[in-house]
Amino acid sequence: MLRIHIHHGTEATSFIVEGKLAGPWVKELERCWDAAISSEPQRPIMVKLVAVTFIDAKGRELLARMCQQGSRLVPTGCLMKAIVEEIEAEANKNPLHNI
Repeated sequence: MLRIHIHHGTEATSFIVEGKLAGPWVKELERCWDAAISSEPQRPIMVKLVAVTFIDAKGRELLARMCQQGSRLVPTGCLMKAIVEEIEAEANKNPLHNI
């Protein structure tokens, strides 16, 4: 199960993500992200991984794509911090892939 809270703040749109980012829940987060980009393409997006307990390969791919397209990943906890650091390091190695 995955819970996504969306907050439209004054400076950015924030997704607060809790649970397992796996299986069909990856598509749900992607749908929310696509909707936010479509409605306000220039608005910054923050993805707060508050209580994420598991990320499968597709979830990691989505987070990497979000990062490459300018979304800021905000981890909570050691596991999420390590995953986000890996994603950001990969994005920095391949600056030509950043959009």
